[in-house]
Amino acid sequence: MAIQIVLIIGPTASGKSKLAVDVAKEFNGEIVSADSMQIYKYMDVGTAKITKEEMQGIPHYLIDVVDPDQEFSVAEYEKRAKEAIKDIHKRGKLPIIVGGTGLYINSIVYIMNFSDFEGSKEFRERMKELADIHGSKYLYDRLKIIDPDAAKKIHPNDVRRIIRALEVYEFTGKPISHYQKMSGMRLNPEYQPIMIGLNFRNRQILYDRINKRVDEMIKNNLIKEVVNLLKIGYNKDSTAMQALGYKEIVEYLNGGISLEEAVEKIKKGTRRYAKRQITWFKSYDFIKWFFVDDYNNYEEFKKNIIEYLAGKLNF
Repeated sequence: MAIQIVLIIGPTASGKSKLAVDVAKEFNGEIVSADSMQIYKYMDVGTAKITKEEMQGIPHYLIDVVDPDQEFSVAEYEKRAKEAIKDIHKRGKLPIIVGGTGLYINSIVYIMNFSDFEGSKEFRERMKELADIHGSKYLYDRLKIIDPDAAKKIHPNDVRRIIRALEVYEFTGKPISHYQKMSGMRLNPEYQPIMIGLNFRNRQILYDRINKRVDEMIKNNLIKEVVNLLKIGYNKDSTAMQALGYKEIVEYLNGGISLEEAVEKIKKGTRRYAKRQITWFKSYDFIKWFFVDDYNNYEEFKKNIIEYLAGKLNF
């Protein structure tokens, strides 16, 4: 019998983490993060990582699982997330998946063929050597030719993901974007997903929340966090340090831009990221959207979602 899972998705700063805790408290649930940056240790402020106090005793999985210089593929996420879901369900609790990383969500609700593809260590090492000699742009330009759709979703400095996309094409003959698109046609029969999407009718309200969050990150010592990461030895070229909020602060620390410019770049980049998230999530035809700005306050918003879930869950 398929396992019922609740997925709470939406753009950054939409309030997913807080809602997930309240839903977990209501339905005896535990939470599996689907955030590609919150998997990294020592990166708390810039990823808006939920705090122990905010968790309110609800167990959270796949947060702080790898060091910032470690590779962490979608396939690895899929494996660990499914293990957590199985364990949560086995103990009679409700698995709740929360986050804004579309590929992570896809790896759970869809069958993603490329996830089982192990590839070639020799090929990856050869590509890394080329990147060291010619720069990441050399590999990125190659990716743009063979898989322009994937290239649009990957940062030109994200060497690990560029190599992964090149590797899939090299050994399967098809671009990774092909498998990502095909995955949407094959729902995973292991799960019965109940998907809730958070959004805003007035996009400016979301953008204001994003801007406020970035200001709070600066107040909460984001600069100090980045300095500490650099001191530990995680350099600016590591995948994690290319994340929004981190690469801009590194640029500021290196004297390339002012702090004011760095903050504005973070806000602008995050707003663009939120737009891409919303576009991605609109592809799910089984999602139930809740517009945060339709409600007078958070309690009313939460009540409507809990009532909706109560009518769907077997709990």
